[in-house]
Amino acid sequence: MEIETLGLKSVSNGAHFVFIESICKRLDSETELLKNEYLKKAADTLKAAFNEENRYFALSKKNASTDEILAADADRDTLYSAYYRAVKSFLRVSTPDLHTAAKTLWQSLVDYGIKPSMQLERETGAIQNLLADCEQKYSAEVAKLGLQTVLASLKTANAKVSELLYSRTTEQSKQVAGALRKARQQSDEAFKQVRKVANAMATLGSAEALKPFADFVNQLIKRYEDEVLPKKKKVDDGKQPGDKPGDGKKPGDGGKTPDGKKPGGDAAKPGDGGDGKDKPGGGKDKPGGKGQGDATVTPKE
Repeated sequence: MEIETLGLKSVSNGAHFVFIESICKRLDSETELLKNEYLKKAADTLKAAFNEENRYFALSKKNASTDEILAADADRDTLYSAYYRAVKSFLRVSTPDLHTAAKTLWQSLVDYGIKPSMQLERETGAIQNLLADCEQKYSAEVAKLGLQTVLASLKTANAKVSELLYSRTTEQSKQVAGALRKARQQSDEAFKQVRKVANAMATLGSAEALKPFADFVNQLIKRYEDEVLPKKKKVDDGKQPGDKPGDGKKPGDGGKTPDGKKPGGDAAKPGDGGDGKDKPGGGKDKPGGKGQGDATVTPKE
């Protein structure tokens, strides 16, 4: 029994990872087969390729700092809300100087329009500019309302989010463009070599010993073909097997009577403004008709 072929280019990174991982695990258990130096070499090459794919696959998944960023963002949003509510509450104060200071700070809040639901980098930049205004243009108003402490805490929290975002971007930028794709290609080539050597061993007399391994791989391949690989959509153009374009039949001439007259006598001919019912397929099989084949700036996570 030979090991079948399988094209893995169209599967997701996760599905590709699991396939190669499954082959590597199975090879690790085939101690007798690995006594063959050629299969052992091919298996080692596959394992090395898989380790490289594993490394880049892990980098492509959620960065470890994401949770830390979300936690820091939540703290920052709490402090911003506290400042927002404080300014709003001072608008109700009847003391003229306090009310005037509150109106000035409130207008700056309206102008910036900061919302906790904003995209992370955008919110970070907006809060940074708001804080700069509070420290410079509106320092007197902030002092008048005694809001220095909450703004200092907000500044610290905003700086933490900014630092975490920078660190994550720096880490992600270390990835070589297309590194995971290249690692997948190397794994594919290594698997092809394992298959080639195993099939050669079977041909040369080791078929019985190779059967359990071949059965396992073929079963895995079958499952991927049935459940993982994208299915090609069939397009039904209404033609029967063997039909050729222009099979000698013209629209409307397929039923001439023995006397040479066409059915319907001088009825409307194709193209004379008829209802199109005499056209092949009744107009149902045109492209686009029924039956044709029918998916660093950081978003908050």
